[in-house]
Amino acid sequence: MPYLKLNTNVVIDIEQSAELLAEFSQLLAKETGKPERYVMVEVNAGKTMLFAGNADPLAYVECKSIGLTTTQAKALSASISRFLTAELKLSADRIYIEFSNCPAEWWGWNGSTFG
Repeated sequence: MPYLKLNTNVVIDIEQSAELLAEFSQLLAKETGKPERYVMVEVNAGKTMLFAGNADPLAYVECKSIGLTTTQAKALSASISRFLTAELKLSADRIYIEFSNCPAEWWGWNGSTFG
């Protein structure tokens, strides 16, 4: 049920995109304590985006999960920022991350919901 969506103006080739997906999937499973078989990750690169009045490299990340705590959100913010600064050479102050804790009854899967 954890879902992470990366939007960035950085151009990423197919090979790097596949690596990012795999690493983000593992990171999200580890940080949320959820099985990776429930983790979904999306990467949208090369987008036309502007932050603070300029188009320098940036990222907007959406991270959603059932039962996401504030402690997990803080840990994820640090992990995601470290990961993006290392992999995409982004500055941490050019990364926004939106966290959402979704109630289990509002998250559908396999013809039903988790609640």
